[in-house]
Amino acid sequence: MRLISYRLNGEMGVGTMVDESSAVALTKVAPDLPRTLKQILELDDGLERVRAAVDGRIADIALDDITLDPVIPDPHAIWALALNFQMHIQETSLTTSAEHPQIFLRTPASQVGHGQSMVCPRPKVAKTYDYEGELAVIIGRGGRYIDEADALDHVAGYACYNEGSVREFQNHNRQFGLGKNFENSGSFGPWMVTADEFGNPSSHTVTTRLNGVEKQHCGFDEMLFSVEQVIRYLSTGYSLRSGDVIVMGTPGALPPGPDYVPEAQDSDRILGRTHMKAGDVVEVEISGIGTLVNPIIASD
Repeated sequence: MRLISYRLNGEMGVGTMVDESSAVALTKVAPDLPRTLKQILELDDGLERVRAAVDGRIADIALDDITLDPVIPDPHAIWALALNFQMHIQETSLTTSAEHPQIFLRTPASQVGHGQSMVCPRPKVAKTYDYEGELAVIIGRGGRYIDEADALDHVAGYACYNEGSVREFQNHNRQFGLGKNFENSGSFGPWMVTADEFGNPSSHTVTTRLNGVEKQHCGFDEMLFSVEQVIRYLSTGYSLRSGDVIVMGTPGALPPGPDYVPEAQDSDRILGRTHMKAGDVVEVEISGIGTLVNPIIASD
């Protein structure tokens, strides 16, 4: 099952995808259910009630007629991992712990939904605005002190995430902080695929494209810390809540091909990485989920 969070005529809603371009609106077939995905996940039987309500229904809304929000527009927390792929560690020359995941927080205001514009900083503010294709994990059943063996039972589903990063600000101090939280700098979508359909995260791959050119491609089996390990670690100190989001880190940039011609916005540190700029289109595709697509626009 694929679930979307959307707005139509200013009203929030949740829907289930029927095909790539249309969905069933839960407000029509199950008006007794909450109007946000986070609230549905807070119900012990929320996803089961959704499945029952949409079974056999035909689509009644088109994606062209609605605005897609981030999968969870209002999470209590967005936990994000840094340096969770060896190739990303090698390209950045940064160091990290081999025993504990490196985790920071993003804010809801820093993300937009599928098809919505990600905002590039003003050039005088920052020029190194980078894509980071990642797997987003959405918590269904919360909990504290969760064992690795039970961790995936707490996952409602998965989505694509583009953790747009402003490197100058990220590097201002030891805390990534503002560099990971520029307003509307990242994206989250296009929908949540339920955990039963997605299966084992390590069996899937992520691909990031900028203007149609593949910039990242890697399997999640190369993550240094698995979804289960991160859930265990986080829940040691924090009671995970329904709708919480964990963003699992990005792989490194693919090396450029033999015909590659350097561009003006290329990174001066990482071979093959090209900074995002206004007018670009960025895609994050995850096998088993789909493709998150966003245009890049200039900040006001």
